[in-house]
Amino acid sequence: MTHYIHNINPVVFELGGPLAVRWYGLSYLLGFVAAILLLRNWAKKDEFEVPVAEVSNFVITLAFFGVFLGGRIGYVLLYGFDSFLSNPLYLFKIWEGGMASHGGLLGAIGFMLWYAKKHQHSFWNLADHMACTAALGFAFGRLANFINGELWGRVTAVKWGVIFPQEIGLAYGQYDRPMIEKLVEAGTLMPRHPSQFYQAFAEGFLVFGIMLLLRRTAWGKRPGALGASFLLLYALARIGMEFFREPDSTLYFDWLTKGQLYSILMVIAAVLIGWRKGLFRTATRT
Repeated sequence: MTHYIHNINPVVFELGGPLAVRWYGLSYLLGFVAAILLLRNWAKKDEFEVPVAEVSNFVITLAFFGVFLGGRIGYVLLYGFDSFLSNPLYLFKIWEGGMASHGGLLGAIGFMLWYAKKHQHSFWNLADHMACTAALGFAFGRLANFINGELWGRVTAVKWGVIFPQEIGLAYGQYDRPMIEKLVEAGTLMPRHPSQFYQAFAEGFLVFGIMLLLRRTAWGKRPGALGASFLLLYALARIGMEFFREPDSTLYFDWLTKGQLYSILMVIAAVLIGWRKGLFRTATRT
């Protein structure tokens, strides 16, 4: 068998007892550090309204109340509600993975609305600049999904397909190569697209690069332009990548996944923002 068998320890090192440093947590940390560095640089240039000294607190607080709470609650409500009903403590089991990007976006937007009102900042200044950093967080998160062996892709015959033992409930350390080869021969396990990598590139690094380019244009400096652009770009990338990712149990019209449905709502939101902010009109010269 030539296909790669996923065999990565999700734990970086143990701290004793149930405590451990995990790659999943480090990926989020890396995303937040990158956001802080970028936002501090823009604040020094008076482009981002949050004072330089407050940027770290802003990002950390947004991460907790927006991304973590919004992402986790969103995942439980949108994808794991049955598990929550059977065990309410499932909401707090973040070490098992399970963060919904759509929920994280809603949580972050809610926090920025509150923060802008309290500190008398422009919501669109906050949202547009955060939109430029968000894609990096998604990229690192998808790489962590691969390390965890979760959110794998659909069955494929491509040479770079990956065998995910987690598909049948096997965790790291519970299997070896001969065991997995027998399961593959029996048809119990099959190669799957490493869709986490596809998503990391398309939804993360590619969107991030486009956002940086848009930020340098006159159109990209209009209030709401970058926020709407991110919603649209991320949604289109997510819709496309969902065709490679194993869908959850719910499909609409026998092909539309939940992720695609929520992304379509993001496209509609981006169009509405563009319409309300006049982004479809050319700028008038004075």
